Amino acid sequence: MRPAPGEVLHFSEDPTIEHFIPRDSYVWAVDADHSPAYWFPRDCPRAMAWTVPATTAADRDRIIGAGGRDRVHAIEYRWLDSLRTVRLYAYRLPAAPFHPVDEDGHALVATEPVLPLGPPVPVGDLLALHEAAGIQLRVLHNLWPFWDAVLQSSLAFSGIRLRNALRRKETRLRLEPHVKGGGPDFE
Repeated sequence: MRPAPGEVLHFSEDPTIEHFIPRDSYVWAVDADHSPAYWFPRDCPRAMAWTVPATTAADRDRIIGAGGRDRVHAIEYRWLDSLRTVRLYAYRLPAAPFHPVDEDGHALVATEPVLPLGPPVPVGDLLALHEAAGIQLRVLHNLWPFWDAVLQSSLAFSGIRLRNALRRKETRLRLEPHVKGGGPDFE
């Protein structure tokens, strides 16, 4: 689900929006390159990384891994059911009133009301969208170790709704001698 030329997209779980009015000064949208960052339930925390010309082979292999092409998105297990079942819609908007919110251009904003170009389009199966786009989708217990590794790499990245991620935890090795095998357990 990507916009056609001359269009941008606004993703929403609400299929009843008739016009977009600036909220906190802006109407938000994304272009084709940034659309995959929004193939998620709205409140789902996600950490994303992709290669750029300056990415080292070592960082690519360490973060994205074998068979992962050039982009990886990560969510937490507790969001997987929502990812599978959310009804997400894409609103096609005219690109003309939008401009990049900053020099990175990760999002586009308009400062005036915007009318959709038509009814919202159901986005459909978000897992299938990731697969069709060649984006590896990684499901993790906790996003923070992955996010920290991404931040220290040469990959480009984006983190959205990370405030909704599980809290950071210190991982402590705890031995449980009463457990058969007495192997390590992490908490």
